[in-house]
Amino acid sequence: MKLLEGKIALITGGARGIGKAIALKFAAEGADVAFSDLNYDAAAEALENEIRAFGVKAKGYASDASSFDGCEKLIDDVMADFSRIDVLVNNAGITRDNLLMRMTEQDWDLVIKVNLKSVFNMTKAVQKVMLKQRSGSIINMSSVVGLEGNAGQSNYSASKAGLIGFTKSMAQELGSRSIRCNAIAPGFIETDMTAKLPDDVRKEWINSIPLKRGGKPEDVANVSLFLASELSSYVTGQVIAVCGGMTM
Repeated sequence: MKLLEGKIALITGGARGIGKAIALKFAAEGADVAFSDLNYDAAAEALENEIRAFGVKAKGYASDASSFDGCEKLIDDVMADFSRIDVLVNNAGITRDNLLMRMTEQDWDLVIKVNLKSVFNMTKAVQKVMLKQRSGSIINMSSVVGLEGNAGQSNYSASKAGLIGFTKSMAQELGSRSIRCNAIAPGFIETDMTAKLPDDVRKEWINSIPLKRGGKPEDVANVSLFLASELSSYVTGQVIAVCGGMTM
C-alpha cells in the first residue's frame, strides 16, 4: 500500500518549485492533491495533468494565501471538491531582499504578510476541518535563515523564524486531537529562485555546505512525505533542516 493512499493533501504555492515537487511526490504515493497559487495559469494546468497521470484526483485553485477571506474560501472550495483535508502544506512564500538600511516598509510588510500571515490564515481555516476529523498533518515551510538569520534578508528571516514559533504553538494546541504540526527548514535548494543568484554567491553557498552541493526540490518533498504519512505519527512540533548540513 502507498504511504498516502486515500489521503487528501492541500499545498499552497504548489504550481512550481518545491510546492510542485511535493505535489508530485504525494500523488505518486496515492494522495489526491489540491494545490493553490496566486494565479491559475498554464503551469497549474500542466501540473494538474501530471498529478492525474498517477491515477489520483487533482485540482488547482487561484488563491492569495495572504488573504484571510481568500483562505477561508479556498478551504470551503477544497472541502466541496474533496470532502476532507488530511494534509496541509503551507508552502507559499516570497523574498524581497535588501539590507535593512535600504529596505522599504512595503517590502517588510509584504514578506511578513505572504510568508507568515498566510500560515495563520490557512491553519486557522483548516483547523475546523481537522478538529472534526480528529486527525491531520500540517507542514510549514520555514528556512535555515529562520534558524540562523542572513544579512540582507531580515524580513524573510523574521517571517521564517516566526513560522517556527507558530508551528510549535500549534503542535501544543492541536496535539490532543491527533493533529500534528511540523516545520521544514530548507537550505540552498536548486529552484528558479536560486538560479537567479550570481555565480559567486552560489559558489560561496555551496562551499558552506558539508555535502558540497545544493539540494533538489525532491529532497524537501521526501521529508514532506515523511511528515505527511503515518511514518511520523509520533512526530510533532519539530523543525527538520533539509540543508546538506549547512546548519547543525
